[in-house]
Amino acid sequence: MTGAAHLGARQPKAIQSALTVLEEVARCGSGVTAREISDSLGLPKATAYRLLNLLVQDEYLVRMPDLRGFALGRKVVELARLVAPAQPPEAVREVVDRLRSRIRGGIHLVRYDSDGVRVIDPDPDYPPSVSVRSARALETSAMGRLLLAERRGDSAMLGEDPELAGQLATIRIEGYAYCPSSWAPGTGCLAIPIRNREGSLVAGLRLSAPAARIDEPAEFLALLRMGARELAPLLA
Repeated sequence: MTGAAHLGARQPKAIQSALTVLEEVARCGSGVTAREISDSLGLPKATAYRLLNLLVQDEYLVRMPDLRGFALGRKVVELARLVAPAQPPEAVREVVDRLRSRIRGGIHLVRYDSDGVRVIDPDPDYPPSVSVRSARALETSAMGRLLLAERRGDSAMLGEDPELAGQLATIRIEGYAYCPSSWAPGTGCLAIPIRNREGSLVAGLRLSAPAARIDEPAEFLALLRMGARELAPLLA
């Protein structure tokens, strides 16, 4: 009998607690620590550690290479594949594939909806580290920053984080978002919006590449914007 099953037999609420921890790891993203989970959920540290260890034992979670944090494991990935959204239409995939053939880096197509952001066509050669929906905070992702810039005005942000408010204003002016990677030092990502006929944000293209290349984004921006124009009528 596995650790999680044994614990569930002894403690009826243990399964619910384990699922809550699993959901928190998904929301926070790769690298979240036991202490962060304990603080966020209001769990005693010993309980958080015990549940995390059981989930690792049963392969629902894995430890990060530095042994400090956790990420979703093999079994979660397998479950996600069973309920993965349908692939985008072939015409959409052809546009994205052409971009991938012209730009060295990871190019992901994302869709925006009422719940946030989801990757609908991940680059098979450069798998995204975490889904945007489960990123620790939208402001730590270029794709998330596009959404924040769309939904939140300067006046609302100034009282919370003036620096972020300025960054969101810049995104609205320049028409793209940039964010250094929080999980891979020396890398960063760009995100270009895709809008419908009414001008609303419906999707986006994300490029992940070494920061040294993204620091001079003019060439990338031209290609990504061209792709965004082709994709707009296909995704609206």
